[in-house]
Amino acid sequence: MFTSKKLLLSSLFAALTMGMTAQASAEGLTVGLAVANLQADFFNQIKQSVEAAGKEKGVKVITVDAQGNSATQVSQVQDLITRQIDALIYIPAGATAAGIPVKAARAAGIPVIAVDRNAPDAPGDTFIASDSVAAARQLAEYVGKVTNGKGRVAILQGQIGTSPENDRAKGFSEGLAKFPELKVVAEQPAEWAQDRGFAVAQDMLQRDPNITVFFGRADAMALGAAQAVKVANLDQPVTIVGFDGDVAGLKAVAAGTLSATMTQQSQKMGRIALDSAIALKEGKKVPSVQLQEAILTTKDNVAPFIENHP
Repeated sequence: MFTSKKLLLSSLFAALTMGMTAQASAEGLTVGLAVANLQADFFNQIKQSVEAAGKEKGVKVITVDAQGNSATQVSQVQDLITRQIDALIYIPAGATAAGIPVKAARAAGIPVIAVDRNAPDAPGDTFIASDSVAAARQLAEYVGKVTNGKGRVAILQGQIGTSPENDRAKGFSEGLAKFPELKVVAEQPAEWAQDRGFAVAQDMLQRDPNITVFFGRADAMALGAAQAVKVANLDQPVTIVGFDGDVAGLKAVAAGTLSATMTQQSQKMGRIALDSAIALKEGKKVPSVQLQEAILTTKDNVAPFIENHP
């Protein structure tokens, strides 16, 4: 009994010591956080999480916002490199020139943690994102269930060529394959934005007023589609689903404006990104891909996510 107690105390002391060592090694580091567009709640959630974790661990976080402009982001990352950051957490502003900041950071010996989007020609040292293929597949299966597998589907796409758009397209298509009477009748980019989602959905409804399903590949676009459906005053009910679990999207699910969304664990992703930045700076191995589950969210389970975003 005495030996077991001694071993337990020894293990607890070792764990405490390791934690203190990790904390000490992180203190004084500077991490650059290059965000695609802070107008999007999803990216704001990640920013808040990274900055909170940085404060807790004694890591200085320098955040820059590209406001959706790839050229601006290239310039911002060059400036971060000049400021001698120890690691770069990088959310590409688009598919165009997405690899340039990664290559520039690598040339300066700076590890890159890609979040949500990964440059195909220059992937990050680790890539943290939701498993968008599996999530979009699950969302399509939900649509099939609530529509009894029949309907006319319109899709509002994000930025063409970005990894979230590609993965959500793949997964949703795979899910719809199980429902041959759910036909995709319209598909058009709306650039992740609510105002564009509204305009594009309006055009789609003018061309085909018999649409019964809208999938906005981000909640903002789904909310735009919901506005367009309301204005159109259609005879038939329309199922509208989104993706992200933004605060506005979650509230719209609670209100019944959206039937469902896929809630991404943005706060968790931010914490993983900072931990990965510290580990890579210390020369430790980190998985090349770190996919997180997104959660199908309906009126039945939305309340906890509004209160405390995962």
